[in-house]
Amino acid sequence: MSTPQSALSIQSVRLDDANSAIILLDQTLIPNETRYLTLTTQEQVWEAIKELRVRGAPAIGIAAGYGLYLAAKQIAAGLPADAPFATFQASFLAASKYLGSSRPTAVNLFWALERLEACALRHAAQPLAEIVASLRTEAEAIRAEDEQMCKSLGEYGLSLLKPGMGLLTHCNAGTLATARYGTATAPMYLGHERGYDFKVFADETRPLLQGARLTTFELQSAGIDVTLICDNMASIVMKNGWIQAALVGCDRVAANGDAANKIGTSGVAILAKHYNIPFYVFAPTSTIDLKCATGDDIHIELRSPEEVTSKWYARPMAPAGVKAYNPAFDVTDHSLISAIVTENGIAYPPYSQTLAQFVR
Repeated sequence: MSTPQSALSIQSVRLDDANSAIILLDQTLIPNETRYLTLTTQEQVWEAIKELRVRGAPAIGIAAGYGLYLAAKQIAAGLPADAPFATFQASFLAASKYLGSSRPTAVNLFWALERLEACALRHAAQPLAEIVASLRTEAEAIRAEDEQMCKSLGEYGLSLLKPGMGLLTHCNAGTLATARYGTATAPMYLGHERGYDFKVFADETRPLLQGARLTTFELQSAGIDVTLICDNMASIVMKNGWIQAALVGCDRVAANGDAANKIGTSGVAILAKHYNIPFYVFAPTSTIDLKCATGDDIHIELRSPEEVTSKWYARPMAPAGVKAYNPAFDVTDHSLISAIVTENGIAYPPYSQTLAQFVR
């Protein structure tokens, strides 16, 4: 029997510049199938982000950067070489706005798009070919920086943990959601390499089951001890004394430390507070939005009711026509968060005073 491929060796998003394409692992098919998609149009990139074929804030940012670069490449190819920058920019900004409409909550999406917009402006006086080349360099830098960022998150996160700990995580903040290592899973991977022998409990994470499908898939493939639990079992494993820390990722952090993450994260934080278990949010600084005052200002995406009523069943498991409320995210109040781990260091309360020093 062949040895399963470790998720750490999987590159979930990469650029195939020769074919003007993004090669993307379709995360909606894991764990039953490993299929890579070839995306060559803006519509395909938009759909992949919207439908969570690529997911995880950093991976979304990487895909968006590549997508906007490919849009620029296509726009420039359709213009005379000496076309004015303003002509190029109008179509370029329209492509950016279109990609940004795919997922309104994930700040990395807009961070990556705005980064490429700024890059184009910096090179506005250059020929279109050189602008496009600069945009490719910027998009590749987003991916490379993400890998290093995740490694740094892991080192800082590991400093909060001890060998033999039981860890609880919610959703998927793993290597599949980033360039490598993940955010909340980074200390798990680094600890595993160093013999920490963590025991990880992964919530299944309704309604899209990222914990069940993705987190357990990648941790198990890497040889990490992982146990899958239903979302409503978090309390009992905490009460049993099996959890010494909860580690989660995030899609956006407000200036006061409120953090948006996959629906159910807030409930885990409330339980952790009750059982005196530290609750750590792993936040690349690209997800920290200092212009967003509190979690009340974070837009919460509502998704299709079918994800709750019928998506994961051979037959619908709810009465036909029943209403279903299906928010994709919730916001964990800053008062429930023990620390926010960034690639530049660990922020502690009061976050309204400490977070800014880590955003460079």
